[in-house]
Amino acid sequence: MIEHLTKETFLKKVFNYEKNKEWKFEGERPCVVDFYADWCGPCKMVAPVLEQLSKEYDGKIDFYKVDTEKEGELAAVFGIQSIPSLLFVPKDGQPQMALGFLPKETFEMAFKEVFGIEKEKNEKNQ
Repeated sequence: MIEHLTKETFLKKVFNYEKNKEWKFEGERPCVVDFYADWCGPCKMVAPVLEQLSKEYDGKIDFYKVDTEKEGELAAVFGIQSIPSLLFVPKDGQPQMALGFLPKETFEMAFKEVFGIEKEKNEKNQ
């Protein structure tokens, strides 16, 4: 399930930029943060893709959304100039930003490369 974050929940679950100058991930699992706006066409296209991925990767990756209209400070902190902007946050290491609509395959590739998480393939690998 995708959780909508406010500044307050973002500080607790992703990055407390008020307390830390250097990047320090606050979460327990890798996450994807979708910076979006309701009026944005590509944002509406990426929403069902993220919804499907959130079910397929349930318990492995957390999925968050930040409404840039309501959470302008968060958008400013991350220098969001265009939407959708997708922040891939590994458990350890630096986050990576991707801009624009991404197809499902691109998300899966990023999960493998950035998070080291692959979708299970019908238990053949065991």
